[in-house]
Amino acid sequence: MSTALAEVLREWMPHQRWFGGKGREWAEVSEEGFFLSRSEPVVSVHRVRVTYADGAGETYLVPLSWRTHPEEDLSSAFVGAVPGKDAEGADRENYAYDAMRDRDATTPWLTHLVAASTVGPMHFHPAGVAPIPEGVPGDIVSTEQSNTSLVYGQDAIFKLFRRLDPGLNPDVEIGEALRRTENPHIAPLLGHVEIDDPDPANEPATVAMLQTFVRGASDGWRLATASVRDLYAEGDLHADEVGGDFAADSERLGAATASVHADLARVLPTEPADREWFTATAEAMRSRLDAALAVVPQLEEHLAGLRAVYAAVADSGDDVVRQRVHGDYHLGQVLRTATGWVVLDFEGEPARPLAERRQLDSPLRDVAGMLRSFDYAARHMLVEQPDDSQRAYRAQEWAVRNRGAFCTGYSAASGIDPCGDSPLLRALEADKAVYECVYEARNRPNWLMIPLQSLSRLTAGES
Repeated sequence: MSTALAEVLREWMPHQRWFGGKGREWAEVSEEGFFLSRSEPVVSVHRVRVTYADGAGETYLVPLSWRTHPEEDLSSAFVGAVPGKDAEGADRENYAYDAMRDRDATTPWLTHLVAASTVGPMHFHPAGVAPIPEGVPGDIVSTEQSNTSLVYGQDAIFKLFRRLDPGLNPDVEIGEALRRTENPHIAPLLGHVEIDDPDPANEPATVAMLQTFVRGASDGWRLATASVRDLYAEGDLHADEVGGDFAADSERLGAATASVHADLARVLPTEPADREWFTATAEAMRSRLDAALAVVPQLEEHLAGLRAVYAAVADSGDDVVRQRVHGDYHLGQVLRTATGWVVLDFEGEPARPLAERRQLDSPLRDVAGMLRSFDYAARHMLVEQPDDSQRAYRAQEWAVRNRGAFCTGYSAASGIDPCGDSPLLRALEADKAVYECVYEARNRPNWLMIPLQSLSRLTAGES
């Protein structure tokens, strides 16, 4: 069955949103699994090792639920049919489904977490700070990409990390650390799950985490883009005159960000940035730019300006204290509640190696990410009308207003102006925009204008 299942997974995995190897040629695939639950439906968990033609490899976690007959209601979750035997030893087909999309198969995760179980190589660790909703099925969050999340009732959200890397995931590590601070801008960690690595020399990998579900919250990106639409609809009003003005929310978001950064520095290691760090940071940016040029030839126009921006980092005398940061900060990672902003997803950029995501960095990395997100929110509708100069002017006005409000809030809460004349901040913004250029060229070519226009501003030294 194992070989047959591996071939079924070879066909199914490339079509899943969370699979990071799309477009790469597979050399081989292997899997090993164990049972999470033997009740109805049977649930198994599989580590799937994909080796690519270039010699690189990745390991993914795939939970499956098993049925003896096809389930029409689960057709969208169907993985494949695998030959097997019934209780009498006769041949039959076993039907495998994505267990994260099969509601009847989602209860064992929290049952084992409540019991602090060990199931095969998997270990469940409840945080012990709040009740875990046992016996409730989970509903999948359809917007997930690199991971898969389930919402259990109104109390908890479970995130399954699809790609496995040895070591503690930063989302769990930082969640545990911030829980001790009682920071109001995070969703408390309720527990996590680990799996032993086949190589005993490696640390266990983080499989999943459970957090408090933030009820009645609004997504930051949706709120911001709604504000932009309101501005576009009011042809004779400025950004501060429109009913949907977002600046007050942006200011509060800046203060919340500063609060999280301060607590991260209080409970996790910090280290002053030395000359070697500035030099290495600038060199990494130059390397990413060189690689991006092969994908986005339009970057050639900005090449001299970008190299000058990066060189300023290497020569910088900024007083920077490195610490743990969010690492992938943007408006889609924050929720607004009735009492303020909540920051989510501290795992960093999932495509980067785990060791890199756990390194100390400047808090300006997060500030730059959010400033880029404000630019995207302001300009995403320009894609539909790229030659509308009036709309472009209003987009710039919205972006400047909200970027400034965010920095004001951060400064008021921390006593540090993150958006002053900092060569590092400008370079981090530019580096992020170069990354965006590559992403847009590969996935949404008509959006490429957004980061390219931002690079014109950043290399010209404009705000």
